[in-house]
Amino acid sequence: MRRARAMVKPPQGRNILNVTDAVARRISIRAFKPDTPPAATVREILEAAARAPSGGNLQPWRVYALAGEPLAQLKAKVAANPFGETPEYDVYPPNLWDPFRTRRFQNGEDLYRTIEIPREDKPARLRHLAKNGELFGAPVGLFFCLDRKLGPPQWSDLGMYMQTVMLLATERGLDTCAQEYWARYPQTLARSLNLPEDHMVFSGMALGWRDETAPINTLRSSRDPFETWAELRGFE
Repeated sequence: MRRARAMVKPPQGRNILNVTDAVARRISIRAFKPDTPPAATVREILEAAARAPSGGNLQPWRVYALAGEPLAQLKAKVAANPFGETPEYDVYPPNLWDPFRTRRFQNGEDLYRTIEIPREDKPARLRHLAKNGELFGAPVGLFFCLDRKLGPPQWSDLGMYMQTVMLLATERGLDTCAQEYWARYPQTLARSLNLPEDHMVFSGMALGWRDETAPINTLRSSRDPFETWAELRGFE
């Protein structure tokens, strides 16, 4: 006889954002307060997110949540190796083309403008890039892994799981920043997480509460008009 699966109940005692509001509020936060969310809240988010869809119900995600001393040790290892390691995949295709190249360039310019770092100040930009390895001060680091033998469809499934995590965090008043930056440290993460040999890290994610006073958190990345990337056909 099969046991019934435990259902994750919705949180009680607070105003709940609808999905549209959560999507609108979610942005990539790059300056966090030091306060650590309760472990129960982090587990609640990760467990509820497992309702995300996956082809054939493979549920390809494997997730590690670090806080406190384990996270501090990981940050120290990354700081000691600022140039990173050979990544297991390219975050962006080589020789990125338009419109993708222009979008990426503009987003970078908009971000550095919020913290008043001009394009010609390369050292300052590199110092800011290194803050990725500090999770931008976030008290919780999430690391999303999967079996390296899986293919692009399962990577897409993992992306849907991550988006669900971000929206559930937003619902609970928390903030996130997804970071494929962590693909630069496959060996360090494998050792720190005691990752099975057949698994790899796809992405990290900073989790915590945003620093409302930080200028960089005013950035809201632009989106192209609907007509640029979508068509409606067959509608009356």
